[in-house]
Amino acid sequence: MLAAAVPVSAQAAIRSDPSLGMAQGRCRANEPGPAFVVSAEGLKDRTGRLRLELYPPDDRDFLADDNVLVAAGKTFRRAEEPVPPSGPATICIRAPGPGTYTLSLLHDRDSNRKFGLSVDGIGFPGNPPLHLRKPEAASARAVAGNGITHLNVRLNYRRGLLSFGPLQGMTR
Repeated sequence: MLAAAVPVSAQAAIRSDPSLGMAQGRCRANEPGPAFVVSAEGLKDRTGRLRLELYPPDDRDFLADDNVLVAAGKTFRRAEEPVPPSGPATICIRAPGPGTYTLSLLHDRDSNRKFGLSVDGIGFPGNPPLHLRKPEAASARAVAGNGITHLNVRLNYRRGLLSFGPLQGMTR
């Protein structure tokens, strides 16, 4: 039986792998086409890694499981870089084409490749206010043109039991 005739739910699941989407998301020097260059603002410290992920622009697919998105043939890209010891903290991710996407930026302070509410920072284009839930996709959208689109994203960290937001006075 052809794989295309089998529903996605019945096909073999894509194995979870932290490198999923990285080959498609990697920016290469002098490569033309749409991409986002994101500057991380308000870093808590200079430890760990930055992880930028690109999703479809709707609420159902925004921050959805990467394996599910890829298995369904939907847009998903990922890029990771070590946090630089000083200077600007930027990261680049390729977009599959011009258009609207949602993005998330993770400051993975312990480099474990997953979001830890009490340790890591997270931010989105448009810098929506965060609570202890994900923002709506509409507040985390960005539009890619034919070339490089520059964005500034303010990172948010847990502050106390129920507060989550940017650190005051942090300019690292």
